[in-house]
Amino acid sequence: MRFRSLIMLSLSALFVLPPALASATPGDVVAKFSTPGRHPTGLAFDGKSLWLADRRSGLLYEINPSDGQVIRTLTAPSFAVEALACGDGYLYAMDPDAKKIFKFNPKTGITEKEFPIRGAYPAALAFDGKYLWLSGYRDRNLTQLSTEDGTRIRRIPAPDEGCHGLTFDGKYLWYADRLVDKLYMVSPENGDVIVTLDAPGEHCRGLAFDGKYLWNVDYVSDTLYKIVRDDGTKFIRTDGKKEKLEFVQEIRNLGPGLVTSSDIYLAIPKNLPGQQLLSPPKFTPEPTDVVTDQWGQKSVHYHFRDVAAGKMVAAKMNAEVELFTVRYFLFPEKIGALADVPKEVKDRYLQDGSKFWVSDPFVQRTARQIVGNETNCYRIARKILDYVTGKIKYDLDGVWDIAPTVLKRGSGSCSEYSFVYIALCRAAGLPARYVGSVVLRYDDASTDKVYHRWPEVYLPNYGWVPIDPSSGRGIFKNPAEKSNVIGYRLNKYLITTIGGGPSEHLGWEYNANDLWQYKGPCKVQSTRYGEWEPLEPKKEEPPRGAAR
Repeated sequence: MRFRSLIMLSLSALFVLPPALASATPGDVVAKFSTPGRHPTGLAFDGKSLWLADRRSGLLYEINPSDGQVIRTLTAPSFAVEALACGDGYLYAMDPDAKKIFKFNPKTGITEKEFPIRGAYPAALAFDGKYLWLSGYRDRNLTQLSTEDGTRIRRIPAPDEGCHGLTFDGKYLWYADRLVDKLYMVSPENGDVIVTLDAPGEHCRGLAFDGKYLWNVDYVSDTLYKIVRDDGTKFIRTDGKKEKLEFVQEIRNLGPGLVTSSDIYLAIPKNLPGQQLLSPPKFTPEPTDVVTDQWGQKSVHYHFRDVAAGKMVAAKMNAEVELFTVRYFLFPEKIGALADVPKEVKDRYLQDGSKFWVSDPFVQRTARQIVGNETNCYRIARKILDYVTGKIKYDLDGVWDIAPTVLKRGSGSCSEYSFVYIALCRAAGLPARYVGSVVLRYDDASTDKVYHRWPEVYLPNYGWVPIDPSSGRGIFKNPAEKSNVIGYRLNKYLITTIGGGPSEHLGWEYNANDLWQYKGPCKVQSTRYGEWEPLEPKKEEPPRGAAR
């Protein structure tokens, strides 16, 4: 009994609630006002007031951001203004029907200049302090324009194709996507989507930034929203889904010899940002012991002896969990450099491993070529992600090769993507590790026999953050889709395993591992699978004697 109590105590130690999440998060609406017109489109901020265009009335409204009241009303320089931008004391107004941008003086109400624009349906405009940025519906690009005459300066990829609002926050562009109801923070250097927020309404149009908050106007609800850009929240979790999992590892002796000894290890899941154990996992039969490897991963261990031909031994975990969708808000300027990574993290997660080959000259040379002189941990992780997803195609052939082989070949499974990504990160000095999971596939009652593994990187001021280069088989239609492999996880993964390399118990496996020895000719079959079912709330039993 004392031994069983020690096992249960060890399991219960994993059942600890995660830190409480902040109540306010990026994307939260902190104020909202009704718009003065019924067809609001363009929005801009001049340093003191908001300016709002109304497409049908042909008016521009100056609005007090503290109470939403109209300060004054001006006649717009064109009949159907869709977008506004403020710069150098002027309002730049864009009319997609006229295919023109107007340089409008709000002090005099006079249009001082106009120039033509191109595009099937331009709908958004921003000013970055020197140049204008233009995009629109079904436009795959963001185009930088001269304020002198609209000359094109350069183009970068747009996050998606539904742009109806743009603004500039002093360093990044923000993009309102009407089709998917998202607000994207975009690098003006290359179009990378860095932060994603949910739009406050379903028909988002103009965007503005007042130095602290984002503002967004909704075309159907006729509402002006004041939105938190960054309040220090590191991540949020949403869409909780309660499930129960039965995970089984079997060893079957098909004979004719005797399996003299066999061992099964089942990794023990714990509470993480994307998962909450509703009770400690239950293991059957009773484990031999609970063990911890050099990475801190706990597993239950079973030892069996003398498994005769035609016999089977098995170990089972039953877990009741709530799975969450997790999104991190990764602002690069808040993420430290390599020098900011704690020494104990570097000591553990910069080590080499037999699948990584970090010290291999090809891996070392490739890491230097990718990273260059970059020291910001986020940008290093992003550069390596771009390289790996550009070089490797997904291929599940059932065999694992070492990182340099996979990289030279240009194809691999999720585990091989992880080996390559971790090897390059460690070669660049960025600590990286992997996590392994059982996956909720297709629907809430399904079987998983494939599982999934992906890397995590250590980002100072944030901690461990998921990056999955093999997500979607490494194929991304646009920058918005690619951004979802960085700091984002859907509510369909139960992480069981956290490792930095070969484990003394799990080896290079995850979720489970098994080992055996036998005497004489013997065929041994190893099988593992996960069975998911939705965890429905228990129905209350009627009182005794009550009618049923």
